[in-house]
Amino acid sequence: MNIILDPSIFNHIRITTGKRKQMQGENLTSWNFFFLEGFSKYPKLEIVLFIFSLLMYLITLLGNSTLILITVVDARLQTPMYLFLGNLSFMDICYTSASIPTLLVNLLSSQKTIIFSGCAAQMYLSLAMGSTECVLLAVMAYDRYVAICRPLRYPIIMNRQVCVQMATISWVTGSLTALLETSFALQIPRCGNLIDHFTCEILAVLKLACTRSLLMDTIMLVISVLLLPVPVLLICISYVFILSTILRISSAEGRNKAFSTCGAHLTVVILYYGAALSMYLKPSSSGSQEIDKIISLLYGVLTPMLNPIIYSLRNKEVKDAVKKVLGKMYLQQIQEHL
Repeated sequence: MNIILDPSIFNHIRITTGKRKQMQGENLTSWNFFFLEGFSKYPKLEIVLFIFSLLMYLITLLGNSTLILITVVDARLQTPMYLFLGNLSFMDICYTSASIPTLLVNLLSSQKTIIFSGCAAQMYLSLAMGSTECVLLAVMAYDRYVAICRPLRYPIIMNRQVCVQMATISWVTGSLTALLETSFALQIPRCGNLIDHFTCEILAVLKLACTRSLLMDTIMLVISVLLLPVPVLLICISYVFILSTILRISSAEGRNKAFSTCGAHLTVVILYYGAALSMYLKPSSSGSQEIDKIISLLYGVLTPMLNPIIYSLRNKEVKDAVKKVLGKMYLQQIQEHL
């Protein structure tokens, strides 16, 4: 049975559990832990959300792990496109694992708390994986551009060393920007420890700040622009050239194959950036926090779950590789029983 705590209890706990310290002549509070509001306003909805989130999380783990496995064991998938796809799947696993287990525990618990270090780790991992994915999706668009618009030079331009460097740049960019955002966000003095979210999402944590920080706002704006509109613009430019090239292909089979390989990536881009742009580039005062939570849930669970499904359904090579791996596992089980 879920217990809804009265807000006055939270206020009392805030006062009695915070450690007071003098900082720049003001009394500010350093919190050892945070309360996560989550969906506690809707106790009857929590069990439904628990089942939904658990199923989505398990499917995400299974689907993305399978994609990583087949890109490693199948020699036909040792290409740049699948190298990037394997990185994308690994990121999706890390991204969901940073927040969903905590959500699942809190949905069944009356004490929805998280310690400061856990909150910091959760915020950093979510930002790092999300930022890395923004860059990687732009890199994948460039890979598709070279493959379709420069097919004869594709093996030279997208050689393995270049691909590894591109993937590394994506990871380093995401990790460093996340470190910058997290370190500054957690240093801002907070006048409360009740986060109106189901995870330590940076925008929700910043709402606890006693005063607005111009430096933090500037950092968030610059990084959001660099990681959202700029990659989207690069992806759009890539697809303008891709579409122009595809329309000049004479054979229907060639056009269909090109549309198939690009369609999966473009679908993932629309899902991912659509949710991300709606969260991070809207005015802070607009909309309801409850709507933000729903968007975050879809952004954090549904999109990573759909990525491997989209690539599997629209890609014959992936489907063939999955069948091959499953067939080997089935034969191995038969041999063990004999």
